[in-house]
Amino acid sequence: MTDFHLGEFEQLVLLALMRLGDNAYGVTVREELLSQGGRQASLGTVYKTLERLQEKGCVSTRIGQPTAERGGRRKKFYRVEPLGARALERSLQALRRMAEGLDGEAEVP
Repeated sequence: MTDFHLGEFEQLVLLALMRLGDNAYGVTVREELLSQGGRQASLGTVYKTLERLQEKGCVSTRIGQPTAERGGRRKKFYRVEPLGARALERSLQALRRMAEGLDGEAEVP
């Protein structure tokens, strides 16, 4: 069990990482947040959140190969760790419980 709670943006970032799979790095996370979540965020905000999630043990990183399109720089890829998946599930369950029985669009599927 986790001894911390996820904020809304942390939840969205974890969901974006899960959707992206092996292609999850800062830019793609930001694009996923906009296209699927309708949330605009600066890259700085995305990276700060990823860093915070890494400090909590929710995500890990790996460094990719250098690419010509990035001037030989490497990308840092992110992956959800089991602790992050459990924290997200716990958070989503709490939302579902809170929304249960409410009329209309407030219910969480």
